[in-house]
Amino acid sequence: MNSTYAAQSTGLSRLKLFLALSRTPHGLLDLATPLLAAVLWLGDIPDGKTIVLGVIAAFSGYTAVYALNDIVDYKTDKEKIQQEGFRQGDNYLDSAFVRHPLAQGMLTMPEAVAWAGGWALLSLVTAYLLNPVCAYILVLGCVLEMIYCLLFRVSRFRTLVSGVVKTLGGLAAVFAVDNSPDPTILILLFFWLFFWEIGGQNVVADWHDIEEDRTIGAQTIPVFYGTRGGSIIVVATLSISVVLSGFLLWLTPLQLPFFLYVGALAAGIFLLLLPALRLYRTRSRDHASALFNTASYYPASLLAIVALSLFLK
Repeated sequence: MNSTYAAQSTGLSRLKLFLALSRTPHGLLDLATPLLAAVLWLGDIPDGKTIVLGVIAAFSGYTAVYALNDIVDYKTDKEKIQQEGFRQGDNYLDSAFVRHPLAQGMLTMPEAVAWAGGWALLSLVTAYLLNPVCAYILVLGCVLEMIYCLLFRVSRFRTLVSGVVKTLGGLAAVFAVDNSPDPTILILLFFWLFFWEIGGQNVVADWHDIEEDRTIGAQTIPVFYGTRGGSIIVVATLSISVVLSGFLLWLTPLQLPFFLYVGALAAGIFLLLLPALRLYRTRSRDHASALFNTASYYPASLLAIVALSLFLK
């Protein structure tokens, strides 16, 4: 399909196609995670230089990694289109603009590679200026994202790789503000984000594509364990994440007022646990998509609570 014709046929501008390639609406929400991690770690707002470099590094990093996902998954996504097509759910966050424009022929591979490479280079430079460790974390994230994609038909345990990738933004933010972070709290931060990603993002995202994935022999949690097993994993991992958030928020130098501490736990209950329990009861694809959406707003909601705490000081 001619890329110009395809873009015109959907009414999308070229810029929106690139933003769709990088799932930018989701990427903007993801910015909350490193910002939240930095503030929780310091107990205060980082200095202006760190904020500017950090936002640039994080945004360009998420933009590059999401695009990399579609580049590596190009053949798989093409196969899905040929077999089943994509379900373009109106209420699914990652369906903003259009899903997988590269596989649909709306962008060319050289365009996609140039887009991802440019943002990756910008992220690498700004991350290095923050702390060379942040740059190494970015490279690790890109390598792990490629491994994650290549395991699509190989192992359901690819979800563990995704869990690690999604923690790296928060970990990089910690190293941006502290050269020698406390390993105990760093591990707590890691597992809090790790279990949130698995239950609130990865498994339910695969659930959204369960029919298409079954058709082409994918090895995902919902395909391998079925909707019942998948829903149990979702409830279990999100329960662990909410419990770990309580410990993390208690140990942070920020010292949240009690009512905001309760509010942060309530955010986990309402955005993660209640939608997860609803999914367990219904095992509905629509409820999986709804959980994916609410879980995507979870770090941003905690960032808002933390910001209010700083304002009240």
